[in-house]
Amino acid sequence: MIVAMGAQAVSGSRRRLGIGAAITLVVVVAAVTIAIGIVRTGTESAVETVPDAVSETVAPGSVYVHVSGEVRMPGLYRLDQGARVVDAVAAAGGFSDEASRDGVNLARPVSDGEQLLIPAEGAAQTDVGAPAAPEGDSRVNLNTADLAALDTLPRVGPAIAQRIMDWREENGRFTSVDDLMAVPGIGEKMLASIRDLVTV
Repeated sequence: MIVAMGAQAVSGSRRRLGIGAAITLVVVVAAVTIAIGIVRTGTESAVETVPDAVSETVAPGSVYVHVSGEVRMPGLYRLDQGARVVDAVAAAGGFSDEASRDGVNLARPVSDGEQLLIPAEGAAQTDVGAPAAPEGDSRVNLNTADLAALDTLPRVGPAIAQRIMDWREENGRFTSVDDLMAVPGIGEKMLASIRDLVTV
């Protein structure tokens, strides 16, 4: 009788141990499943947000350009950052029949806020990126001056004048007189000597 009761007690404790182990196993499996779900959701969220972040970084900005003169539809146009004169002319409907197609540099990058004047055939080639200096202003406009006008500046010879024009062709209009510091051969002393004699 005592042996039988002992056997039942052992059997009962084993059964309780088995049930306890099963419950523990179920709890562990549930915890692992929940953890995997959380990690997977976090990963999916990260993957979903990365393209938006990349597109916001890479997406180009816009520039506004006033196209006037001999184009079919003069007006204010919004273009992508990095657009060139050819894009501005195309946005304005292309050249008019009277346009001087060689009057502008079609490869030049346009700048935000500039006015692009397309001249008529036989008119002076202007390709301006900024308005001319006000009447009575004797300063040299860095955006419209030719080689001869730039050569009149002190310490600026034909070579430096040509570099100024080359920089303008490659980078678009000067937005400030300080941009001259980016032109090879122009340092602080030269800039100081011509600062009051030039405008943009």
